[in-house]
Amino acid sequence: MGKIAVIGAGSWGTTLADLLSKKDHEVMLWMHEKDRVEEIRQTRINSLYLPDIRLSSRLQFTGSLEEAVSGKEFILFVTPSQVMRGVILKALPHIASDTFIINASKGIELDTLQTISQIFKETLPPHLFKNYCVISGPTFAKEVAQEMPTAIVAAAAEDETSRQIQETFSTQYFRVYTNSDIIGVELGGSIKNVISIAAGICDGLGLGYNTRAALITRGLAEIARLGMAMGAQPATFAGLAGMGDLVLTCTGDLSRNRTVGMKLGEGIRLKEILAEMCMVAEGVKTTKSAYELAKRLNVDMPITEKVYQILYEDKSPRKSVMELMARDLKSEEM
Repeated sequence: MGKIAVIGAGSWGTTLADLLSKKDHEVMLWMHEKDRVEEIRQTRINSLYLPDIRLSSRLQFTGSLEEAVSGKEFILFVTPSQVMRGVILKALPHIASDTFIINASKGIELDTLQTISQIFKETLPPHLFKNYCVISGPTFAKEVAQEMPTAIVAAAAEDETSRQIQETFSTQYFRVYTNSDIIGVELGGSIKNVISIAAGICDGLGLGYNTRAALITRGLAEIARLGMAMGAQPATFAGLAGMGDLVLTCTGDLSRNRTVGMKLGEGIRLKEILAEMCMVAEGVKTTKSAYELAKRLNVDMPITEKVYQILYEDKSPRKSVMELMARDLKSEEM
């Protein structure tokens, strides 16, 4: 079985580390909060992010990034997208040349408007980047930790890489499909968080199921338009990393981004909402980067634009919905 480092001990990183450990892999979970390492080692519970789940007795913990990545065959990055570059650069001197590099984080870097694969391509040497793979799909951490069945996609440029990750992660309750569309899988996982905020806003305004269904459908069209402008394959957005993840995060009560949107729709200020959250709602920052990226590429993304205005220009949620409905009539084509 493989030696694996999981970088990031939030709910999703902890869940994936536990899943891999239960498969008898030798797994070490790196935590940014060094003072919590001994507590979790003793209790086998991540009380901050996954309080109801007792973790595998085989799972190891560390606060040292060097210890985590040294000598590992697989390194899984599950850190917030806005700090990903810094973590990679600190880890890089200690990563072996034949290591598989896997990303499970979702977002677009604010300063550069780069997806995470683009960050990795810029920071990793070519021999390491050829082993890069992104995993994404409809996965609430808590349900995966409870071993409820779901399926995800592993996308890599090399077929052998995606197959290797498929074998490594698949279990009886966690099914992995392979894909070659890295950028499409990444964008599906990132921009769905923006649409999820919009869905939450509609729910917070009490606008009903019809509104939510229309929003999800047109939101998917926006994601696909941006994806195709960046070279993604249209079929990806009809799959697990596109429609699958979008439906989950726009309708599920465990969605952090939908929760942010609901509270915005109820009239609560963004600053107050974020102050009460211990977990990262990636969609808040992704909205800004997606809005800027759409402008750069001249891609029409009206829902994303309205979410941006609500988050960053204090625009009225109800007025934003009315303006979306009053746009010029057009064909349903993408």
